[in-house]
Amino acid sequence: MEDFDIMSKALIVYASRAGETRKIGELIAEGLRFSAIEVQVTSAKDIKKMDDLAGFDAYIFGSATYHGEMMESMKTLLFLAEKAGLEKKTGGAFGAFGWSGEAPDRIYETMKNIFQMDMAGVPLRLKSSSLGGGFKMAQDYGREIAKKMEK
Repeated sequence: MEDFDIMSKALIVYASRAGETRKIGELIAEGLRFSAIEVQVTSAKDIKKMDDLAGFDAYIFGSATYHGEMMESMKTLLFLAEKAGLEKKTGGAFGAFGWSGEAPDRIYETMKNIFQMDMAGVPLRLKSSSLGGGFKMAQDYGREIAKKMEK
């Protein structure tokens, strides 16, 4: 019998208004896949119960910022995730924004301070995946999270 490496798995959950946060999440997933991490990308609206969060080594949550707030579906997800036992798991936060971009920071702080997760350096905040190197920055964020997962 051969030994098969069990692949690390990451869950990326996004709450998107115009689709940009979803695109950023997909690019982060690419960065993780470059490091041979299995990735599931899903909308916050599709996470209905704690079991939907089970079985992953890393969790990356993202939301668009709308009127200075994260999207309602991300707030709901964070309440659910608080009881999901994510302590010491690798985490990351991201989001697209027009003006202010508070949502990724709030998600990051929640994951770090309330969930007690092992977070990647800083939250990824982009106006767009296609502006100012956003494409590469999002992929690099995925790579950074993959490196944290190796530890």
